[in-house]
Amino acid sequence: MAHVPSFLTPHQWQQHVYVGGWRPSHQKLEIVEPATGKRLATTGLASVEDVAQAAALAQRAQQDWAAQHPRDRAAVLHRAAALLQQHHDELSLWVARETGGVLPKGQHEVRESVAFCLQSAAMPTQSQGQVLPSVPGRLSLARRMPHGVISVISPFNFPLILSLRVVAAALATGNAVLVKPDPRTPISGGHLLAQLFEAAGLPPGLLSVLPGGADVGEALVTAPEVSMVSFTGSVGVGRRVGELAARHLKKVSLELGGTNSLVILDDADLDLAASNAAWGAWQHQGQICMASNRVLVHESIAPALLERLVAKANHMTVGDGATGQVSMGPLIDARQRDRVHHIVQEAVQSGAQLLAGGTYEGLFYRPTVLTGTRLGMRVHDEEVFGPVLSLNTFRSDEEAAALANAHRGGLSAGVITRSLNRGLALAQHLRAGMVHVNDQTVNDDVVNPFGGPGVAGNGSVHGGPADWEAFTVWRWLTVKDAPPAYPV
Repeated sequence: MAHVPSFLTPHQWQQHVYVGGWRPSHQKLEIVEPATGKRLATTGLASVEDVAQAAALAQRAQQDWAAQHPRDRAAVLHRAAALLQQHHDELSLWVARETGGVLPKGQHEVRESVAFCLQSAAMPTQSQGQVLPSVPGRLSLARRMPHGVISVISPFNFPLILSLRVVAAALATGNAVLVKPDPRTPISGGHLLAQLFEAAGLPPGLLSVLPGGADVGEALVTAPEVSMVSFTGSVGVGRRVGELAARHLKKVSLELGGTNSLVILDDADLDLAASNAAWGAWQHQGQICMASNRVLVHESIAPALLERLVAKANHMTVGDGATGQVSMGPLIDARQRDRVHHIVQEAVQSGAQLLAGGTYEGLFYRPTVLTGTRLGMRVHDEEVFGPVLSLNTFRSDEEAAALANAHRGGLSAGVITRSLNRGLALAQHLRAGMVHVNDQTVNDDVVNPFGGPGVAGNGSVHGGPADWEAFTVWRWLTVKDAPPAYPV
């Protein structure tokens, strides 16, 4: 097999940010590997002044980019996809190490990023408008036009996917993009993309990467050149982003997670149900916006299901995921670990039963099983973002729907049953942006709209057919042979 040279170049990041190219930063940012506590690299920390310069560059570069031949924009995305495929192993390992994920998680991020690039590469050559009915002698068109400059604020859990899904579609539709990755994962969520698109031939100024704090995030929302903001993260920060965007009359897309329910009916295959529940609750340490936070099971099969889940929790291995030898890696940092542990302890003190887990060593939190949680407990009402499975019972399908909908917003839901009719009937009553019959809650096919109601987001989803609605605006254009003579 031919040797593939290394793609990532850490020396370029050394106390640098990417604003129309690599430039020195006044502050440095240490990147720490969660599993080992060791320094992975050092990069730059962006400032508010960097945001202003990046926004001005983006605005100037965007007009020429939007005017390019659609095939030229598509070619950049095809080359980006090819580079991701060529350097799959190297990039997968980096993503796993920086995020604390197991190696298959890193591989999944790179594989899905290829799919996002290819999906977006098809957009420039798709129909971009409609011919509307009008009076004789006038051509009336509705055209899809780019916003101009789009800001992207992405999280730490799946940084490559959750940055690229916006960057690729936004570039495909003729926009320039400013990316603020989470400071804990600035390479996977940002600088990797800067290298990728620079190597793919993206013209300078169209993509800037600006890891930073709350001041940088606020500047990315309020910059006058920015027309749209895409935010993925916590409810609290999402509210702040939404408020700022509304005050400055910006379009905003908020994807905030929420509490997700997996409903297991009494006719379910117990082994398959347990497998689905464990996978949905514990993969990537539960740090997934679609995680199966709450498992609702018919009371007649609850003891048998609990027995299987506890056995799975006790059997799972926890350690350095990048080695490829364990089932689960660490939580992202001590702050997140302490938050998860406090929520679990708080639930137990309020009457919940702890059947497995609830302990940690370093950042490694054991897969946890709780029963007897209820409304009013944070573990029931909020997104835990840790490997915590809360199980509750119901007696009827109607009660299951009521329990599943007892939240302030759900991104995803699932139903496990042998009866498709029951599953489909129940699915119609579940208040979530995505519902899966005979599957757990963690699903995304790239080509699907992605989002949810309430605290899960503002309903402004993107993904697949929703990308055109998210990243472009309508413009009405009419054409006549000559100006009419008005009676004035």
